[in-house]
Amino acid sequence: MSAALEKPARFALGPDDKPIVIASAFIILLLVIGTAYTLVTAGTMTLLSPNYLLQQLQIGAFLGIVAAGMMLVILIGHIDLSVAWTLAASAMMATTVGGPWAIPTGLAVGLAVGLVNGLGVAYLRVPSMIFTLAVNAVMRGLMVAHTGGFAPQTAATDLMRFLAAGRVGGIPMAIFVWVGVSIVIAVVLKRTVFGRTIYAIGNREAAAYLAGMRTRGVIVAAFAACGMLAGLAGVLLAGYSTKAYQGMGDAYVLPAIAAVVIGGANILGGSGRYAGTVVGVVLIVLLNSVLSIMQMPEAGRQIIYGAVIITMLLAYRSGRVHQG
Repeated sequence: MSAALEKPARFALGPDDKPIVIASAFIILLLVIGTAYTLVTAGTMTLLSPNYLLQQLQIGAFLGIVAAGMMLVILIGHIDLSVAWTLAASAMMATTVGGPWAIPTGLAVGLAVGLVNGLGVAYLRVPSMIFTLAVNAVMRGLMVAHTGGFAPQTAATDLMRFLAAGRVGGIPMAIFVWVGVSIVIAVVLKRTVFGRTIYAIGNREAAAYLAGMRTRGVIVAAFAACGMLAGLAGVLLAGYSTKAYQGMGDAYVLPAIAAVVIGGANILGGSGRYAGTVVGVVLIVLLNSVLSIMQMPEAGRQIIYGAVIITMLLAYRSGRVHQG
């Protein structure tokens, strides 16, 4: 009898599973609404075509890579507001250097900015929101000085264009890059001491430190990884656009944070699953796409976009209150 009673509990949804289920339900709802709209207005089912879905995943890959790094920082109870110009600076420097050193240069720029952020937060104890915002302003100034205030007259390398826009077996390479990043992040968070330390710091940094964990080193490493992933996204975006341009990362900061939070990660750190971030990215990309198909004015898009995020966060909060 007791064994029979235990079986249903195995399939009960945990606190980290419910946001993923809710976000997945929103994705299905968006597909239904978008498909119904295109069927009525154009007589087609564009949203369900493989090419359309692959295109959305390709676009989502850039946001997904930024969100992967952002999640590491959010899990330790911090935030990185410098990813906008870290991304742009990495793209600009990669296209400036060109040749075989283009991609390593872009990654190195992102890593360097991430290290500065991590050192400032971990050792100088400056609040991450203030420090990273200041670093973002510094990077913006450096890039304006680098370009003289004009659009860079450089182009992406062939390898950058292939990784961002090329296809293998009909599948965009950007998706493969995102999958590779996702596997690494998921394994690190779930299977390594580093990942367990990240969650411990997010729950209570002082307790983690007293338990003998190298909290400062992990904080620096999390910010460094976030910066390098922003740099990778910048390299890919430059390849996708065939060039770098100022402000190219501005559209990725808030959506990256939203994707992490929509996926169920606690904005104060300590809890969240990477699968939720992936689902959050897909939801945000699909929502923007459906609103674009409906030719929604920009003002309306922003209102609906914000309303959906608030609704989902309230739903998560309601579920947590009931559990408490």
